[in-house]
Amino acid sequence: MAARFRMKRKGVGEMLRMPGMEAEMLRRAEVIKGVAIGLSPVDENGPHPGHYKASWETSSTRRGGRKRDRAVGYVRNTAYYARWVEYGTEKVHAHHVLLRAAQIGGRNQ
Repeated sequence: MAARFRMKRKGVGEMLRMPGMEAEMLRRAEVIKGVAIGLSPVDENGPHPGHYKASWETSSTRRGGRKRDRAVGYVRNTAYYARWVEYGTEKVHAHHVLLRAAQIGGRNQ
């Protein structure tokens, strides 16, 4: 006789907020952060060489997502010019560091 499974939405919601789930999201964010650090460009002749590369950080919460009902991990760069490095400007091409880090880091999980 095959086993039967009956999903309960409340139970799934509790699972998505478990401390272990939050820890796993933070672990995955740390993997992506490591890849992002490796991909980060450094302008040796710029005013702040290495600042962008050193500005990556991670965090997690059990109250994330659109409905604030699941564990999530965040990766961000706190350099004030991070968006220009990521998306580029009319004078500088886009590097897409976070995008590429998420693509590469997601495969290495």
